[in-house]
Amino acid sequence: MPLHFDTAEYTARQARATQAVADAGLDALIMFAPESHFWICGYDTFGFAMFQAMVVTANGDLHLLTRLPDLRQAQLTSTLSDDEIHIWTEVEGAKPVQDLIKLLERLGVASGRLGFESNTSGLTDFNGQMLRSALPDLIDASELIRHLRRLKSPAEIDMHRKAAALSDDAMDAGLAVTRAGAFEGAILAEMQGAVFKGGGDYAGNEFILGSGPGALLCRYYSGRRHLDAQDQITWEWSGAYARYHAAMMRTVVIGEPNDWQRHMHTACVEALEACEAAIRPGDPMGNVFDAHARVFDAAGLNHARSQACGYAMGAIYNPIWVDFPMFYHGNPLIMQENQVFFLHMILMDSEAGLAMCYGHSVLVTANGVERLSRQPLDLLIR
Repeated sequence: MPLHFDTAEYTARQARATQAVADAGLDALIMFAPESHFWICGYDTFGFAMFQAMVVTANGDLHLLTRLPDLRQAQLTSTLSDDEIHIWTEVEGAKPVQDLIKLLERLGVASGRLGFESNTSGLTDFNGQMLRSALPDLIDASELIRHLRRLKSPAEIDMHRKAAALSDDAMDAGLAVTRAGAFEGAILAEMQGAVFKGGGDYAGNEFILGSGPGALLCRYYSGRRHLDAQDQITWEWSGAYARYHAAMMRTVVIGEPNDWQRHMHTACVEALEACEAAIRPGDPMGNVFDAHARVFDAAGLNHARSQACGYAMGAIYNPIWVDFPMFYHGNPLIMQENQVFFLHMILMDSEAGLAMCYGHSVLVTANGVERLSRQPLDLLIR
C-alpha cells in the first residue's frame, strides 16, 4: 500500500517534530493523538480507541506501541520499520503502560523530561489515569504536534483541494435528488456515495442531515423522514481525502421561501464574506468571529446566531472532524498563511422554526483567503 506522501515529506515532518521536542526542553514526547501518528509517519488506524502510544525523542527516534491487530496496519501504512513497532500483550490484568515504560527505558529517556498528549480522544480517562499513576512527572504537551500540523505543506494543501472537490461533488449529488417527497436516506446515500466514488474516505464524523424541525440541529441524529411540499433541510458534510477534510454547510428550501428565509440567506452570505475579509495572516482568530457577529446582529439575528463560526481543518479522526482552534470571541491565536479553515454561518431561529446555514472551507493566503469550493452561495430552492 503506497503512503500518501513521499519520503521527503515524512522526513521533514519528523525533523520538525524532533526539533520541537528539543525546543520544548523535553527528552521525548508520548503521542496519543491519532492525528499526530498519521502526520508524522502515515500510521492510519482506528486502533487509537485502545491503548496505543507513539514516542518521538529529542534524538529523532520514533517508535510505536500498539496491539497485535495493528501490527500489519503499522507495517503497511507507515514509514516505521519492524524494529520500531512494539506490541503489548493482551491478557487479563495487562497493564500496557508497563510496556510503555520498558520502551522508554530502551530509548534511554525513561528518567528524562517526558511530554504527553492528553487533549485527544486517543487517550481515555481510564488510560490517562493509569499513565499518570505510573509516570507522575509527565508534562502536558498536547499542543506541540498540533501546532506543527496547523501549517499545511504544498502536498497537504493538494489533499485539502481534493477533499473540497469531493465536498462539491457531494453537494451536486444531494441537490440532484432533493425535492418534495424525497427520502432523507436517499439524499444522504447520494452525498456519501459521491465521496466514495471519487476515491474519498469516511469523514471524521457523520454527515449531518436534518429536515423540518431537524434542520435546526447541528448534530447528526438517527431517524429518516420524507420531505414535505413546504420544507427545509440542512446539510453539514465534508469530503475527506487521505483523511484531509474540507467541510461545507447549506440549508435547502423546499417549496417557496418566505421573506424571513430570504433575509436569513442574505445575512448568511454577507457574514460569510465578512469573515473571509477578516482572515489575514498575522491577525487574531477572534477578529473573524467578531465580523460574523456584527453582520448577524445588525440584521436582527443575534438570537439565532452561534457562539462560534468555524474552525481549522486537517487530517482528522473520529469522533469529530474539528481540528481546533475555533473562531470565537476573543480568541487570540494568530492566523498564518497555509492554514485551512471551515467557515460556517449558522442561523437557527427557534422562534420562527427556520434554519439557514451556509459555509465552506478556505485556504489562508499571503493576502487573504482562497475559497476551496466551486459552489455558489445562491439561495437553494427545490
